[in-house]
Amino acid sequence: MKIKSVVYIFFLFLFIAINSGTVSGETPFVSIKDKYGVQRIEILAGEYFFKPAHIIVKVNVPVEITIKKEAGIVPHNIIFMAPEAGIDISEPIGKEPTVIRFTPLKTGTYSFYCDKKLLFLKSHREKGMEGILEVVR
Repeated sequence: MKIKSVVYIFFLFLFIAINSGTVSGETPFVSIKDKYGVQRIEILAGEYFFKPAHIIVKVNVPVEITIKKEAGIVPHNIIFMAPEAGIDISEPIGKEPTVIRFTPLKTGTYSFYCDKKLLFLKSHREKGMEGILEVVR
């Protein structure tokens, strides 16, 4: 009887955690200006993920993203296609950090992703390697 109670409590806790976003959801990364007036963000790219995958920045404030890849042989890139917001970026990601600079010109929600694909397999984006850049006032 004791084991059943422990198992029940465990699954109840897991259900609550999943529905509150603590297990499956990620808290958005809110960028703030440094002393030079730049919003700096570090992104780690791994086996079909970006961390953080939800970034919030302010409009009309310079952004500097430093991105690097986890160890591994799978190639990755990062693409931000939002020319209407002044963001049009396609960069390879390596083990050495890559720095990307831009200034978002329009508020909105924009996707960033990896479009790499091996032959007839799903693209990295289809496997979940996608994130959201949210530009706010």
